[in-house]
Amino acid sequence: MNKAILVSLAVSSEEKAEAGESLRELAGLAAAAGISAVREIYQFRARPHAGYLLGKGKIEDIAALTAESAVDGVIFDRNLSPAQQRNLEQALKVPVVDRTQLILDIFARRAVSREGKLQVELARLSYLLPRLSGKGIALSQLGAGIGTRGPGEKKLEEDRRRIGDRISKIRKEIRSLQKRRNNQRQSRSRSPVPTAALVGYTSAGKSTLFNALCRESRFTSPMLFATLDPVLRRVSFSDGAYFFLSDTVGFIRKLPVELVTSFKTTLEDVREASALIHVIDAALPDAQNRMEAVESILADIGASKIPVIRVFNKIDLLPAEEQSRLLAGNASAPDKSVAVSSLTGRGLPDLLERLRKILFGDFRIYTLRIPGEADKARRSLARRALILKHRETPGYSDYQVMADPAVIVNYLPYLERGKSPW
Repeated sequence: MNKAILVSLAVSSEEKAEAGESLRELAGLAAAAGISAVREIYQFRARPHAGYLLGKGKIEDIAALTAESAVDGVIFDRNLSPAQQRNLEQALKVPVVDRTQLILDIFARRAVSREGKLQVELARLSYLLPRLSGKGIALSQLGAGIGTRGPGEKKLEEDRRRIGDRISKIRKEIRSLQKRRNNQRQSRSRSPVPTAALVGYTSAGKSTLFNALCRESRFTSPMLFATLDPVLRRVSFSDGAYFFLSDTVGFIRKLPVELVTSFKTTLEDVREASALIHVIDAALPDAQNRMEAVESILADIGASKIPVIRVFNKIDLLPAEEQSRLLAGNASAPDKSVAVSSLTGRGLPDLLERLRKILFGDFRIYTLRIPGEADKARRSLARRALILKHRETPGYSDYQVMADPAVIVNYLPYLERGKSPW
């Protein structure tokens, strides 16, 4: 599909007010999938039509437009039932794609890791299975692009059996990968090193902020869902203290349930974090709505009780007076929000300072000298304190650590109160 007509339906006054922004987002999703939006169609009605979603008169108008515009398909900004999708394709004579199918295709294009590819394939097959019909939509559809129909199997039962078998095989392989990831996560949970996770609406600038904080060069793009595969990197402070930062997949309104289910283990990185950095594109007019959508998803996945810093990003794109207003607003809630520019670096020191307060609380830096025969003390130290420096010397080991004072009570015999060996 190269050219498409975008269609939006509103059934409430709230949806009607957000229709313009919703269509702009749909156009962004289409662009991310390599599709040009030729026209945008909008309808407001009390309830969706059971068979066609829209009224029959509007369907006739769209059919005429598809013919005269020579488009390849029609994309609906809602999820369609299998019956609605079949009815619409028969009426419009072109492939019809709903919001979920479009997002799934983007994920399929962007997934890089083995686990990511399997998760996306599982989501697409779970979406496809109830949509099988006598037309013989089979596994070949997955590689054929949006809205296309492969030749498939002749028998519907064979299609369902093959897809069911493939789903079972994928789930088994994902469980194996998840077991490895869970072992890594449990290992991190036993470590005193805290982890922060970047969350936010897609294209809010999470990966740009990740690069700035970690001094990385991870791929960034203004396109939606530029980042799918999570990555973990170390962020260090000037005194040697450090934490791990995770860059995660972006959220979006009406996130397909198939993706939430398939990416369950990936989202565990968010649920297990010590703190969340909620990145918000402050330059967008609907920043508030996007922020609320992300917080709603965080609540849905069980992450609403984790400490959060709201990071209002891209302030370099705002007029000077708007920047001043935003900065003044953040000053009134210093522990909850900060305004930054990931590109220019403005506000990043402030963000790191607030992160340090959340992640390390009352931690202090101590110097310990542990005799060589105190093996138990040395082994337990790595599990209970953040080791900043370590030096082995004949007869003893020197450590500079960052820890809660309550932990250091157990190491008082080894505490060096004089001049640091460093």
